[in-house]
Amino acid sequence: MESRSRIRVATPDDAAAVRDIYAPFCESTAVTFEETPPTAAEVAERIESTLEEYPWLVCEIDGEVAGYAYAHRLRERRAYDWVVELSIYVAEDARQSGVGRALYESLFAVLERQGIRDAYAVTTLPNPETVGFHEKMGFERVGDFPAVGYTEDEWRDVAWWRRSIGEKGDAPDRPRSFAALQDDHDVDVESLVAAGDERLEQ
Repeated sequence: MESRSRIRVATPDDAAAVRDIYAPFCESTAVTFEETPPTAAEVAERIESTLEEYPWLVCEIDGEVAGYAYAHRLRERRAYDWVVELSIYVAEDARQSGVGRALYESLFAVLERQGIRDAYAVTTLPNPETVGFHEKMGFERVGDFPAVGYTEDEWRDVAWWRRSIGEKGDAPDRPRSFAALQDDHDVDVESLVAAGDERLEQ
């Protein structure tokens, strides 16, 4: 039977599946500095609160969530309105299959339509797979923070990555929230979210 894959907007109902993907990174790696996995209820709250302002997308393969990616605010002051930080996680059995690339391409399409100009990603080091992935996705390494966090019984380095999403002009309009974008009948949000679907077919 042919596999059916798609990128879609997450809902709180995806919380348990998202947690199942995320929890191993907390429990057995230093990838995330969150050492205790959140509960499914906490993940549901994170999804709901994120979707007010930014996209949270999941990749679904044969009805199962195989990965997810979302944007969140980089810093609180208004001058940072045009930039976001990204998070992406893919289930172990779905890695190297195009899921991560598809999620990012869909995320970029939505963020650009919102008016976001730059996206940042943070990588705990060493992590050659994630470093290679972000390089292939057009991110440039813009900073290193040596021994910035202590987790898994070691001091850990962190690298910051940046990718341009849109051109920066004078007096830019403020970005629109994801909720406002979804409410705009002149914007085909479904097509934006599906921007990465072709990667799942390759």
